[in-house]
Amino acid sequence: MLSEHVNRYIELHRSLGFQFRSQAYLLHLFSRFAESRNDTTVRSETVVAWASEAPSTAQRQLRLLVVRRFAQSLQAEDGRTEIPPRNAFGRPTTIRRLPHIYTPDEIRRLLLAAAQLTPKGSLRPVTYVTLFSLLVSTGIRISEALALELDDITTDGLLIRHTKFRKSRLVPLHATAREGIGRYIARRKQVASGDESLFVSMLGTRLAYRTVGGTFLELTRSIGLRGAPGTSGPCIHDFRHNADSRIMPTAMHSIRFSRFAPLVDAA
Repeated sequence: MLSEHVNRYIELHRSLGFQFRSQAYLLHLFSRFAESRNDTTVRSETVVAWASEAPSTAQRQLRLLVVRRFAQSLQAEDGRTEIPPRNAFGRPTTIRRLPHIYTPDEIRRLLLAAAQLTPKGSLRPVTYVTLFSLLVSTGIRISEALALELDDITTDGLLIRHTKFRKSRLVPLHATAREGIGRYIARRKQVASGDESLFVSMLGTRLAYRTVGGTFLELTRSIGLRGAPGTSGPCIHDFRHNADSRIMPTAMHSIRFSRFAPLVDAA
């Protein structure tokens, strides 16, 4: 049955390290639709009919391309398989968003704003200064940073276990980054000793992506990098395009926090 071919196709991709979540969901939907029409293999007419049920052109195109790739793979073992035309819904007009390259002054203002987060004297401001500085200096993904645990800070660098393709990798750290993280950890252990996560909330639990995203929007609007809600602007993932240096941002070196030592001694 077609669903069996779909299951094998999904298992193959996941065995190669791909999460393959949205693709798997769509392929299961398609196989049920096709089998309801008594199809035992991929037929172009069925693919177009199923994809046409999507509410937008972009979603119809996505459905078409996901099944088309599956059909190309299946055709090698089942010659009856039809490969639907790529442009069945017209040529896609995807416009890629250009990343924002942060200037040194923008990074400085963002870190200074993060240092003023409330409650003053709490772990919150030092957490966000360290987190943003780490993203800028290493280029790791925000999801990877939030998944870090204390044991992932090794003498050889950052051990990234939760990567996009579920493969571990080691990210080297500049001496300034290592020192900054060390000072943060010393403070963090005084406040939250029951969780092994590197970046924690004021409750001592792993910092959530949604919480970080909301704080980032709040800070970037406060310094004029973004406009009102609903308007476009720099996003947290754009930090990855600033990682041309492994040195912690210089603004981090001079930040002082009330009631505890700075992350990095001023030069």
